[in-house]
Amino acid sequence: MTRSRLAYTITPSGTFQRLAVSRAMGEPVIRAENLGYAFGLGEGRTPVLHDVGLDIDAGEIVVLTGPSGSGKTTLLTLIGALRRTQEGTLRVLGRDLHEIGGRGQVELRQEIGFIFQLHNLFGSLNAVENVRMAAILRSAPDDDLDARCRDLLDSLGLAERLKHLPSRLSGGQRQRVAIARALVNRPRLVLADEPTASLDLESSERVVELFRDRASGPDKTTILIVTHDQRILDRADRIIHMIDGRVVSNVVTGRVEQIVQTLLKVPELKGLSEATFMRVAERMTVEEHMAGETIVTEGSPGDRYYLVGAGTAEAFREEHRTRELHTGDGFGRITGLFGSQVDETVRALTNVELYVMSKEDVEEVMATDRLFEDRIRRIVLSVKPAL
Repeated sequence: MTRSRLAYTITPSGTFQRLAVSRAMGEPVIRAENLGYAFGLGEGRTPVLHDVGLDIDAGEIVVLTGPSGSGKTTLLTLIGALRRTQEGTLRVLGRDLHEIGGRGQVELRQEIGFIFQLHNLFGSLNAVENVRMAAILRSAPDDDLDARCRDLLDSLGLAERLKHLPSRLSGGQRQRVAIARALVNRPRLVLADEPTASLDLESSERVVELFRDRASGPDKTTILIVTHDQRILDRADRIIHMIDGRVVSNVVTGRVEQIVQTLLKVPELKGLSEATFMRVAERMTVEEHMAGETIVTEGSPGDRYYLVGAGTAEAFREEHRTRELHTGDGFGRITGLFGSQVDETVRALTNVELYVMSKEDVEEVMATDRLFEDRIRRIVLSVKPAL
């Protein structure tokens, strides 16, 4: 399998990991491998993270989604060195969090901008002073610090509230001051927990634009956000979905529309709504295989469905070539749904890009989308080898 910047795969343990980049790039800002974490000890020990694997690069805006209790906030606090790691590897801004001591944790936290739902503003300081204090605690003040603080607050729509104490600000205004405080030091990494939850539409748009400017600007700030806000989901570079402490999908959002257009070519899915296609596309991961690679093997238990996004593959049964696969053609088998093993060997004839859906992904979309569930049941009953 080739290594592509936009390629993701499933590890033997069942976790999703992005494949290494195909061109020369620096170390990821965040790299987690087989990361595990639990609360409590002995019989009271409760695992909350299981074999989490992910890479996040400079300048990415990445959103963590998932139901309550899925481990999102725990992962965020581990990355921010607010908790000690327990199992696996976690590297943040070039530091191994399992090896650094207390001083190293403090130094790392100084390079991160934190935005949490509890604003923790200084009650005796006004908006500008709260933002300025964060900069002073990091380093000596510079000549343009006050102007930088004012400009940042102004960009968040607080030009008329610069001298207001937190007690005279609304919840949304306090949140925007906290966002300005997190960004004032131009951190390489920002960790945010529901940063727009208390904001109106206009304020949310300002925050999202500011995030995008920082991520795409010269600082290439990496921004990792826990949110359910669709306005941020629509602007993210990648969406990582967690369930029960596991990363179950890792989708490059720029590819979602491309995947939808490919799904539209699948005859068995014809007639499904756009919303259903979007749900399916958001659950699919991307793999790239080199010409000559075997992708699936005849007779093996199936656990994934593959859709050709680009390139050409060829299928064999009992070593006899039976068909050629192009964009929009599917193959693979999910034994748990269809009760049979993979019925053909598929090899990449050229370099191919594949969109992949696991058994767990299919079941989750079925559980949340009646149209998709009905279509899959019809496919199963008609014994069509689509999924």
